[in-house]
Amino acid sequence: MNMLRPSMASMLKSGDSAYSFVVAVAKRAREIAQEAEDNQTIVEEKPVKLAVEEFANGKFRLGVNQGVHEEDI
Repeated sequence: MNMLRPSMASMLKSGDSAYSFVVAVAKRAREIAQEAEDNQTIVEEKPVKLAVEEFANGKFRLGVNQGVHEEDI
């Protein structure tokens, strides 16, 4: 089995939720796949791998209460 690098533990800061990280990566991977479909382009790498790399490179990061909007509460 091929492991994604860097590891999730190395990308999480103290107090970050692993569950929130996984959900954020999955959400970004769906966005990447949808963008590729909308633009009718072929993605060379798997969307999850691209999403993990974006988080590792700092392009995206976890925010406080990510995905929770005031109107949802």
